[in-house]
Amino acid sequence: MHLRAVLLSLAIMLAALPGFSQTPLIADLSEHQIQITTGFVGTDVLLFGTVDPGSNVVVVVRGPEEQTTVWRKGRFAGIWVNDRRVVFQRVPSFYAVRSSAPLADIASETTRMRHGMGAEFLRLRAAEDAIGEATVSAFRNALIRNKERSGLFATGGDNITFLGGQLFRTRLHFPANVPTGFYDVEVFMLQEGRVVHAQTTPLIVRKAGLGADVFFFAHNYSAIYGIIAVLLAVAAGVLAAFIFRKS
Repeated sequence: MHLRAVLLSLAIMLAALPGFSQTPLIADLSEHQIQITTGFVGTDVLLFGTVDPGSNVVVVVRGPEEQTTVWRKGRFAGIWVNDRRVVFQRVPSFYAVRSSAPLADIASETTRMRHGMGAEFLRLRAAEDAIGEATVSAFRNALIRNKERSGLFATGGDNITFLGGQLFRTRLHFPANVPTGFYDVEVFMLQEGRVVHAQTTPLIVRKAGLGADVFFFAHNYSAIYGIIAVLLAVAAGVLAAFIFRKS
């Protein structure tokens, strides 16, 4: 664990002592920045903190919002083709939920709906208004399944564990295909099914190293990048033809 996490752990342990802390919820991450390099295969970030005794904890992680298109395939002349699509706006590029107990047992449906605790309570709105509710629901479920299959929606996995009744911890996994951008890590303290305290901690996911330089150049100088890519491809083809001709 990094030095920052060790120091914060000591601070949290002191804050958990009776009569020491006036803040009901303290939480932080072992690191606030994830760097994606060429060999990045995913990583775990430790979240830990302290709450009032007898409380439950829910953690919700949201990545940058984006527009997502979901296609439905249909059979046409014996061939499967895309025949219908629905565009959803403001979809979290990454979404994860952790809880100290099953959500249905510690949070009311109103609380889960208000704070988006669970993929079924995400506010995924279709861009087109003239679509039936049944169609939107089917495409919405397909969107969630696709995100879960790619590892970008994680509603299961390691749950929050308590140490001594007040100290809690959990590991947040970010896969190799995690999108870059600014993330919000929301920590909720619940009592009797409702949120009594909340805290939001920022997390940055960014590219680093040679991959970041190539990414920046390709997106900011796309025309030049395209020309260079074509020239390299032609040069590789000419070189390959020369080598095989000699052999």
